[in-house]
Amino acid sequence: MNSRSIWELIYYTDSEGRCPIEEFIDALPCATEKGRIMALLKLLEEEGIHLHRPYADLLEDGIHELRAKVSKLRYRIFYFFWQRSGIVITHGITKPTKRVPPREIARTKAYRDDWLAQHGSKR
Repeated sequence: MNSRSIWELIYYTDSEGRCPIEEFIDALPCATEKGRIMALLKLLEEEGIHLHRPYADLLEDGIHELRAKVSKLRYRIFYFFWQRSGIVITHGITKPTKRVPPREIARTKAYRDDWLAQHGSKR
């Protein structure tokens, strides 16, 4: 791990000022879940594109997931890379099945499209 990160975590915010990932983290039921998610976000910030399974995975079309398990619950945090060193964190879910629901991938793509329209299309 690098002692100094070249990656910048950016929380996606829509045009109305809503931040889905902050809402997700705030709604987690206890400190254990919040701590695990925050530790994985820090690891992502340190490792960036070099973070792979079991912590992260590419889903499709540049959409990635950060993978967390606390007790029997599985959480997924969605993100994409932007410009040279940005990692835009969009939202999170409690994963209900073995596969990530396609609607969550579509939601992440919609957030990415909105982000690129607001901030530029360089990736």
